Amino acid sequence: MADSQVNFNTFGNPSDVLEVGELQKVTALAKGQIRVGVKYAPINPADINYIQGVYGVKPELPAVPGLEASGVVLESNSDQISEGDAVIFIERVGTWKNEVICGADSVYVFPEDLDICQQQASMLKVNPLTALRLLKDFVVLKPGDYVIQNAANSGVGQCLIQIAKQLGLKTINVVRRVEVMDELKALGADHVLLDNDETVAEVREICGEHLPKLACNAVGGDSALRLMDAIAQKGAHVTYGAMSLRSLKVPNKFLIFKRIHIQGLWVTEWIKDSSQEEINAAYTQLAQWISAGKLKQSIDTVYPISEVNKAADHAMQGMRNGKILLQL
Repeated sequence: MADSQVNFNTFGNPSDVLEVGELQKVTALAKGQIRVGVKYAPINPADINYIQGVYGVKPELPAVPGLEASGVVLESNSDQISEGDAVIFIERVGTWKNEVICGADSVYVFPEDLDICQQQASMLKVNPLTALRLLKDFVVLKPGDYVIQNAANSGVGQCLIQIAKQLGLKTINVVRRVEVMDELKALGADHVLLDNDETVAEVREICGEHLPKLACNAVGGDSALRLMDAIAQKGAHVTYGAMSLRSLKVPNKFLIFKRIHIQGLWVTEWIKDSSQEEINAAYTQLAQWISAGKLKQSIDTVYPISEVNKAADHAMQGMRNGKILLQL
C-alpha cells in the first residue's frame, strides 16, 4: 500500500487499536532534515508495549509506532547526508510508515563499502547493540571467559552468542524449550542448558573454578536467581528485560558473601548518553560483522504494511522462528 502510515489513537491490544491510514506528507525539508524511504521495520516487544501504553516512554496520541527500521535517503537538506545513503534510525521517530522526515542526527549512515541486507539492517538498532553493550560495559572479560544468559533464543540472546564468538568468549545459554537447543549450537553456543533446578549444578560442572563473570538476564523471577547463583564472586548480573513479568528478589547472601553487582541496561539510554563517535563506532563494528556473515538475526515472516494487525498478532506469539518484519 503506497503512501501509508500506521496510527493508534488509544492504548490497547495492537490488533485492536492499530489503523493504516494515508501518509501525512511533508513537502519541504527544514535545514538539517532528511526524507527517508522506509524499507523494513521489525515488530519488537518494546513496540508492543509502546502501543499498549506500558513502555518506559509514553507517547502523545495519536501516535505512529516503530522503534527501528532501515531505509534509503530520498532527499537531504543536510551537509552530512546524501541522497541514496542507506540508513537506520537511532532515535525514536515512528518508523511504521512509507516515509520518515527527521533530523540528520537521528540516523546512522552505513559505510559505502559495506553490503548490508536491508532486512538485517532493520533489526540492527536494538538487539545487536544491546548484546554488544552487555559484553563490553559491565565487567572486564578476556578471551576464554564464560558468560551466562537466559532467554538465549531471543533476538538479543542470539546476537550475544555470535558477538561473544567474535570476542573469543564462551557462552552458557539457558532456555526453556528443548527444541531451540540445536539452533543455538549452530549459531556457535558453547553450552545450552534447560532453565530448571539443575541449571546451577550443570554450570559448576562445566566451568569448575572458572565460573561466569557476567550474567545477562532477560527473564526475572527464579531464572534470574539461578543466574546469580551460577556466576563467580564479584560477578556482574545485568538485567535488560523482564519476560516473566516477575521482579528481582535478591537474597542477601549474593550481595554480602558473593558481592555480586546488580545492574540494568536500557540501550535507548546508552544511545542518549553516548557521543556520536561512540555510537558510530559501535554500529560500524556490528555492521561489519553483518556484512561478513558473522552476525545475523532470524526472520519468521515479512508482512506488508496493510497487514499490520495480523503481523502484530503474530509478533505476540511465543512459538516463532525469528522476528516479524513489516515491509514498508
